[in-house]
Amino acid sequence: MKTTHGMSEKMLDLVARRFRMLGEPYRLRILQELEVGERSVGELVAALDGNQSNVSKHLQVLYDAGLVGRRRDGNSILYGISDPMVFKLCALVCQSEADKKRRDFEELGKPVAARSKR
Repeated sequence: MKTTHGMSEKMLDLVARRFRMLGEPYRLRILQELEVGERSVGELVAALDGNQSNVSKHLQVLYDAGLVGRRRDGNSILYGISDPMVFKLCALVCQSEADKKRRDFEELGKPVAARSKR
């Protein structure tokens, strides 16, 4: 069944699941580390000052969601980004937040009587 704006209920569920998965800051930190290139679990643990079980757990979630891939390199498993669209999404959120802060700052510069009511 389609919603009034064209996305099916199934698609809405998929989008909500993706946003929930990205709602964990530690996963975003992992993605940020992987943006510069493939990393092993050990390299991610060191870069994030984390522990292996926590990094592995979050990598599995990212892998299951299709955001990261993995490949064997000798005795190591390397993880890398498989869906770079996630960085465009993060950039959109960052831009939206920057725009909001700019508008808030501009609003503060107006005389009290001229400020819009929120």
